[in-house]
Amino acid sequence: MSKTSLAFQVSERLQVARNRLSRSKVVVGLDGFVDTILHVVAQRESATKYLRMNQMGDFASKIAAAAGHSANAELVTQMVKLGGNGPIMANALGSYGTGVTYIGNLGAPNVHPVFAEFAKRATVHSIAEPGYTDAIEFDDGKLMFGKHESLKEVNWANLTKHLPEAELVELFSGASLIALVNWTMLTHMTGIWQKIQTRIAPQLDGDRRWLFIDLADPAKRSREDIADALKSVSKFEKHFRVILGLNFAECRQVGEVLGITPPEETYGTVTHHASLIRDALKIDTVVIHPTQFAAASDATGSTSVVGPFTLKPKITTGAGDHFNAGFCIGRLLGLDLAASLQIGVATSGFYVRHAKSPRLDDLRKFLQTL
Repeated sequence: MSKTSLAFQVSERLQVARNRLSRSKVVVGLDGFVDTILHVVAQRESATKYLRMNQMGDFASKIAAAAGHSANAELVTQMVKLGGNGPIMANALGSYGTGVTYIGNLGAPNVHPVFAEFAKRATVHSIAEPGYTDAIEFDDGKLMFGKHESLKEVNWANLTKHLPEAELVELFSGASLIALVNWTMLTHMTGIWQKIQTRIAPQLDGDRRWLFIDLADPAKRSREDIADALKSVSKFEKHFRVILGLNFAECRQVGEVLGITPPEETYGTVTHHASLIRDALKIDTVVIHPTQFAAASDATGSTSVVGPFTLKPKITTGAGDHFNAGFCIGRLLGLDLAASLQIGVATSGFYVRHAKSPRLDDLRKFLQTL
């Protein structure tokens, strides 16, 4: 590895980051899911041995061929794990040594067992039962089937029933980063944002804190809903330094609502698209993470970084949330856009190869292999 490469330079910077991260407090919310990761059986060879269906198109063809008839698909559970954009991102942030407070629907009256280890490492405020997701993974993507009945309980009235406004002000005041994610599935999230803007944010003193927002696949929400959410995102900038995180599909959806021509999946067009969305929303940072690279724009300019893509991931569910956590770590450390992007793609790259969140030493070693 060249000592002038970005990955090497970031690895060197992280050598002295541990103490700073241990002093950083983050507040994350507001969702919570139990994720079951599944593979589709292409051919069963014995009671314990089978060939996996690797391509999503093969599964699509199987379903299409069954139209008007019927079909059987065997699913094999690979793991059951904590899920939801918030818990996965918070878990990744905690692995880097930050002090995490999590607010969301992790189980009521008791935290669901799948979150037990997470709850030992973070301060958890659970306000409702979790949702459930069956994630069918292929080498070229995943299908996620959600059961969201409990998510309607994630609303301002229930939130403040468990955490009164004075406690929310105290939590936000002590945080360097606040992450409010999964707007799409949390249908009361825009209302919660508006309450935070009018009741909580005006009571915060000191420098503006980082606020990370992830809409999380808004395709199923109406253009009007998305437009309202984006207006609310813009209003946060008065009190916070806002980061809007988007994957490639999301950046096209947001761009269309804002009247911006959707980009092709190339470094230059996605990087430019990030700057156009940032200009339209008038927020601090927009970051976009397609599969093989990531791009971002802030007041200093716009840039992109190539990611450590792998054709054979152990897991893909949660890769974007790990990218988001890594990028936010860079922002917390005061690193520039390129370095923050490098931490983001490396965090995601480590996770999909090892199916676990990297610690700081893991990340430094991984960066030295890039």
